[in-house]
Amino acid sequence: MISRTLFTDILLIAFLIALQIFVLNRITLFGEYTPVLYPVFVMFYPFFRNKFQFLVLSFILGLGIDAFLGTWGINAFATTAVAYYRTLIFRTSTDTTTDFFSFSTLQWPQYLLFILSSIFFHQLLVQYIEFFKLTRLLEIFLNIVVSSIFSFIFILLYAMIFKIKQRI
Repeated sequence: MISRTLFTDILLIAFLIALQIFVLNRITLFGEYTPVLYPVFVMFYPFFRNKFQFLVLSFILGLGIDAFLGTWGINAFATTAVAYYRTLIFRTSTDTTTDFFSFSTLQWPQYLLFILSSIFFHQLLVQYIEFFKLTRLLEIFLNIVVSSIFSFIFILLYAMIFKIKQRI
């Protein structure tokens, strides 16, 4: 197992920002929906690590995405909010009541529900802040659903390639 330190976390953040900006933002579904992969850092960050450091790193990740996209803190807010509520999302999607969390003990449906819930919450925050108008409510909801499903596929592939379920 690879030991995660602050340095490796910063390298992972830099890699995810570069991957999102230079590769994934060029992939669109129907010319409109773009997958997001950078929330995997927030979703799969070890639960036993320093929570303050985790929130700061999540904010830096979102801010890095915002710096390249010119979105004025939307991704920083959404990524930090998902990081802050990650334990709650994990508990509600897995029916876990203990304070000890582990991805390796999850069944696949619970694991997939956690990933989908996290992505949906992230996309809801991003789309709500960026595009919210009551006249466009259906369009925004469709954008959230399609972007979440598209991102879910990419994040699931990432998790399967790097075998995150067994490693964390």
